Amino acid sequence: MATVTPDETDTETGTEEPLLDEERNAFVDKFPNEARLTRWTFLVAFGALGIGGFFGLIQALHRTGAFRGFVSSSDYYTVLTGHGVLLALVFTTFFISGFFNWAITRSLGRGSVDRRVAWSGFTMLLVGTVLAAVAIIGGFFPNVPLSADVLFTFYPPLQAHPAFYVGAALIVVGSWTVGVDWFRRFWAWRSDNPDERIPLQAFMVLTTMIMWYVATIGVAVEVVVFLIPWSLGLIQTVDPILARTLFWFFGHPVVYFWLLPAYLGWYTIMPKLAGGRLFSDPLARVVFVLFVLLSTPVGFHHQYVDPGIPEGFKFVAMTNTMFLLLPSLLTAFTVVASLEHAGRQQGGTGRFGWLKTLPWGNPAFSGMALAALMFAAGGFSGMINAGMNINYLVHNTIWIPGHFHLTVGTAFALTAMALAYWLVPQITGKRLQLRGVAALQPYMWFLGMTLMSNAMHRAGLIGVPRRTAEPQYEAFSYAQSVGGYGEMRIQIAIGGTLLFVALVMFLAVMFATILAGKGGQLEVNSEFPEPLSGAEDAPKVLDDLRLWAVFALLLVALAYGFPIYSMIQSGALDPSIPAVPVSIAGWLPI
Repeated sequence: MATVTPDETDTETGTEEPLLDEERNAFVDKFPNEARLTRWTFLVAFGALGIGGFFGLIQALHRTGAFRGFVSSSDYYTVLTGHGVLLALVFTTFFISGFFNWAITRSLGRGSVDRRVAWSGFTMLLVGTVLAAVAIIGGFFPNVPLSADVLFTFYPPLQAHPAFYVGAALIVVGSWTVGVDWFRRFWAWRSDNPDERIPLQAFMVLTTMIMWYVATIGVAVEVVVFLIPWSLGLIQTVDPILARTLFWFFGHPVVYFWLLPAYLGWYTIMPKLAGGRLFSDPLARVVFVLFVLLSTPVGFHHQYVDPGIPEGFKFVAMTNTMFLLLPSLLTAFTVVASLEHAGRQQGGTGRFGWLKTLPWGNPAFSGMALAALMFAAGGFSGMINAGMNINYLVHNTIWIPGHFHLTVGTAFALTAMALAYWLVPQITGKRLQLRGVAALQPYMWFLGMTLMSNAMHRAGLIGVPRRTAEPQYEAFSYAQSVGGYGEMRIQIAIGGTLLFVALVMFLAVMFATILAGKGGQLEVNSEFPEPLSGAEDAPKVLDDLRLWAVFALLLVALAYGFPIYSMIQSGALDPSIPAVPVSIAGWLPI
């Protein structure tokens, strides 16, 4: 007879519940290959998060003058590049690969059609990461012929070592390959279930990947056709405006590649953890279809100050960006309605009394809820970025990092950490360790990001630049000319330090759980209650993935076809106009 362990807590709900020593985790037992692949992707993601987070601490302390003992100002740009690439590309892509692998497996109830495809995608992602990381780290050693101080926005005239560009290309192709594995599973499922609605989590995974395939066309062309040959000396010319356009073709929709996995958690997992159910399956499907259609034709709003792009196309990009408020507002309504339903099911009364009944002590829930709350603030600053006239005020100021630390730095990163608290026990068959640390960690992250991002936004409004090792222009000191900037610098330093402490707390919980023994394993219930309004209430056309992919491509052709054609007609491919590679230190004002 099984023995009972009365002092353990269910990681799914946070409620006291006796667990049987002989219980086994269903996901690990039923899908061992998928569990193993997800574990490996999470391990790489957490490693990148740790290194990239440490680089972030160095930036916060160096740029504010709180502590400059880590790196010199010239090496700051290597740290800045590593921070952006490791967190915005490597951590996000690996975590999303693992999370989506779990979601598609669970929702379709089947593993890989050919596991070699899934593992080859992971291998390409890993090799690409190693190549890019080696090139970035080479920037610390001036005598080593490796360098990639090109920041996250790796377009000309800054030039990196070919290893960096090859690594970036492999990361993109690797993400395509893991997506192929998910679509093959879906097609196999569809052949067995021709008349069924696509399960919601699978629908979210597949629509996100359609958006990703469309969005990465631009960066793939930029890297493979232009940057790799340019870095190898095979071609002498790369037009900066064309290259920037191809990068931002990808550079804004990548935000939604980060965001939509968070939405998957907010829509399907957070209501379950709250003890309720999703308010509306049809609204969730509409939101993801809108992101497929509207995510990519918006990149010109990053190029408002660029010459050579007609103002009309910039205006179209601004309009398209404003349309993206619709799916975000639909999400806010649906998620809040789902949580209110859960709170009232738990006995909450009054206008806001239901909030008190939610499981705020469960780090999986609190992390996602706090991330969603902070994303709302990020949406407001995003509207400022999208407007043509007001964008000129904040363009290339520290306001911009303040904004995307609310989006990728919290909406995605804190959601990913919260999801890990719930998912890692499922893919390892082990109970979550250091639960007290885990319960505190989301609040520590929220506090640190509130301080740092608030100060960044305010500093941007007085003109403090971004991307520079020194927070001032030559012969001008913000600390002396703007009395309040000293307080903002302190906030950034304290906020960055708190964020790093929260990161260490998260990694401690994760690795303690991964290294823990398997005794008394927890049976995690990964079944989800039916939504209040189910898939049967949604028009079947929403499940026509081919239709939405075609429409997305048509919208992209309309938004980008004529401007790119105009650039080519104006000599963007003319080999007589050389692009002179420069270093970051020689390009940015210090």
